[in-house]
Amino acid sequence: MKRILSFAAFTALVLLSSSCAKSRLEQMQLAKDVDIKCNPEVLEIKGGNIPATITVTCPKDYFHPKATMDVTPVLVYEGGELSSTTLQYQGDKVKDNFKVISSAGATVTEKLNFAYTPGCEKAHLELRAVIRYKDKEYPVEPVKVADGCIATYQLASLGGVYKRKPDGYKAVLERTTEGRIMYDVNSDKVKASELDSYSIEGYKYNLGKLENDERTTVKGTQIVAYASPEGGKDYNAKLSDKRAGSAQKAWDKITKDNKEVEVTGVEVKSIGQDWEGFQEAVAKSNIEDKDLILRVLSMYSDPAVRENEIRNMSQIYSEINKTVFPELRRARFVTSSEFRNYDNQELLKLAENGIDNFDEPSLLRLAAISESRDSKETLYKYAISKYDSDTARYNLAMLYLDEGKTSLAGAYLGKIKEPDADVLNATGVVALRNGDYAQAANCFEKSGNAQAKDNTVVMNIVKGDYQAAARAAKGLKGHNASIANILNGNLGAASEAITCKCPKSNYIRAIIAARKGQTEEAQKYLDAACEKNSALKERATRDIEFAALAK
Repeated sequence: MKRILSFAAFTALVLLSSSCAKSRLEQMQLAKDVDIKCNPEVLEIKGGNIPATITVTCPKDYFHPKATMDVTPVLVYEGGELSSTTLQYQGDKVKDNFKVISSAGATVTEKLNFAYTPGCEKAHLELRAVIRYKDKEYPVEPVKVADGCIATYQLASLGGVYKRKPDGYKAVLERTTEGRIMYDVNSDKVKASELDSYSIEGYKYNLGKLENDERTTVKGTQIVAYASPEGGKDYNAKLSDKRAGSAQKAWDKITKDNKEVEVTGVEVKSIGQDWEGFQEAVAKSNIEDKDLILRVLSMYSDPAVRENEIRNMSQIYSEINKTVFPELRRARFVTSSEFRNYDNQELLKLAENGIDNFDEPSLLRLAAISESRDSKETLYKYAISKYDSDTARYNLAMLYLDEGKTSLAGAYLGKIKEPDADVLNATGVVALRNGDYAQAANCFEKSGNAQAKDNTVVMNIVKGDYQAAARAAKGLKGHNASIANILNGNLGAASEAITCKCPKSNYIRAIIAARKGQTEEAQKYLDAACEKNSALKERATRDIEFAALAK
């Protein structure tokens, strides 16, 4: 912004450098060639600061050699003022430590900075000067040098973007109930005692409960027969098949005796040699040198080679034959069902009688649907204490981030045992809010999720590095990406990044149109935004982006 001073501003010094006989008007006229420029012409808030560069060119014989001048840049807005450091100058013959302005003419450049204060968006920058000569002061009329302040960067999500983790609560729970019958070595006969075993009695009892539970639907049953991995693959395959047949007959008898059970969807399977079960049983056992057995299983895939290698471990084989093989000579009855879980209202009703029996997903869902902030905090903390729930730790941290309690959020995030992409992103948000941009950038890069990419854009906007923000926004959609491109002057890319039609998106579209000089288009989008959002309507009244619309 250029100002040619042809009035009182910056002219009082002429009184000092001109003949006393000259009139005040004549002396003022001598200052007509003083030139003031401000860059930018319209001030802009960047990273919480308002920078400006003032350049003043004084003509020859303007500055009196024995005078000094104090110049205070002031940002004036409705309800207040922000002052920068007073600039001090002196003539050629003054013996002080101020910046010298030669009477032969000079150009002075000063970099200014104001800390952003809410309300200063609609403002102007002026220079206020006082001339001192021979113990007298000569006030100078203030000179307006720039308008301000563009605050478009504030439309970005400056506090960071993050999301809560799902509670894991399912509308339908898939469940299984199981019973089993055991066989003697090389036998496919079902002993009568097996039909009265603890396993089968419990299975029959559970089947009855399933059939009588109105929230449960029985989907089907698998009868699965096995043979222990001893005696050869082909032999065990046939033995497993025979066990499948005898197990099915046993199943028919069990369901016939249990009048409450409706037989549906029965599938019979024969596995043959149960190497998978063998490996699992060995891993859980107390057998000495069990690691050696597991290593053999990993080295050889051929069943015959496996069996031969294990038999060669005579002492170990004896223990296996006694403790492992008998548990693999079996048939399993596995009934699958679906439980219709409690809806939100039912869950709230159940909680009235206490939450001691709630599982982790139920506690997390209860916290999610609770309308009370304190209740959410209490439930998350309870889930942490009872289930050591990292999901509860994370969502509690998100609650604290929402409230601006950044330190508390960071503390809970730091206790999560295995940080995933969401945790890393949220940790980056904490660093971003704390001004630790190196740590924030590291976390966002490691996270790599959609929010972290968005936050990389936000971080560079907060830093005031709009070129880096636009680079990070390449290929991204949404408000942050669009704002980054607006701030970097990429209006085409800014338009492409906006895809939804929410009030904020329309407000951003209005800014893009206004910067293009498309006032009618800008007014259309601005009206659409303000109609739906009162906060945006209030913002628009002081948004200098729309200065042209008010004319």
